[in-house]
Amino acid sequence: MRIKIDGKYEERRALWYEKGKVRMIDQRILPHQVKVLDLTTVEQMAEAIKDMTVRGAPAIGAAAAYGMLLAKQQGADIAGSAKLLKSTRPTAHDLFFAVDHMVKALEEGREPVAAAEGYVESIVEKCRLIGVHGEPLIKQDARVMTHCNAGALATVDHGTALAPMRAAWNKGKGFFVYVSETRPRLQGMKLTAFELLNEGIPHAIIPDGASGHFLRLGVDVVIVGADRIAANGDFANKIGTYEKAVLAKELGVPFYTAAPISTFDFSIESGEDIPIERRAETEVTMIDDVRIAPEGCQALNPSFDVTPHKYLAGIITEIGILKPEDIRKVKEAKIS
Repeated sequence: MRIKIDGKYEERRALWYEKGKVRMIDQRILPHQVKVLDLTTVEQMAEAIKDMTVRGAPAIGAAAAYGMLLAKQQGADIAGSAKLLKSTRPTAHDLFFAVDHMVKALEEGREPVAAAEGYVESIVEKCRLIGVHGEPLIKQDARVMTHCNAGALATVDHGTALAPMRAAWNKGKGFFVYVSETRPRLQGMKLTAFELLNEGIPHAIIPDGASGHFLRLGVDVVIVGADRIAANGDFANKIGTYEKAVLAKELGVPFYTAAPISTFDFSIESGEDIPIERRAETEVTMIDDVRIAPEGCQALNPSFDVTPHKYLAGIITEIGILKPEDIRKVKEAKIS
């Protein structure tokens, strides 16, 4: 991704492996500061995933793969390290997929760095292909809406929801993106807008509650990411996705989710079985350590919601745009 560091633009990934350590951009302090952290232990990686130093389902998967590499390098117990990483965030399926991939690779005696790097490179390539397949959905002068952050920061590079936008922009198409702020952590405002700004793509941040207003006035397509997709096509994404999907359906606006096949969880039949992470109420009641809610009030803070597949126009993947009913064919073909 294109990112401005010390006054000049550079091409960087959200995280990478270098000389025995994992380096990652600290997403907690973006967009005001770009800082690269160095991690050398699986415990540090688990904490980075848990506290959202790194976030976004594919990027969490990459972090987990690197975490297992660090565990091997430090001589940590592999089974215990896998359990530790899987305990960090319950909803994103890529986390579990990546850990299992690395455990199997290590059991087979594969070289650890090659195994982890191979997994990460496969994710990057899948996201590039998501851009290729999704780009035709964005027409010249289109008005696009997205939610949360499903760009390069969330996926190592390219993005999922943002990959078609990057591909369309690189083809010379002009379009405009509505970026919902994404309360309570403001990933849309802080991260998606940051990425679009660095790419030069025209956009505007909108309050979450204004999404229906702009959908009614005229949006051509909605593209969001996904943290877990059930066998029937129901999917979990950042809280606030469901209501956009319902409104888009009512208003005749095509609504897509974008994700690599590693986000599909074939072991669960529907979205009812997707575990929803509940985060601290202080994310809602406080901003920058300042309480904004009345003392004594409590808050509920689900990190994700589930959108039923009936609201989906399609799922943009590395193998093409799938209808929910196509997922079983993917499972039968054993694509991963």
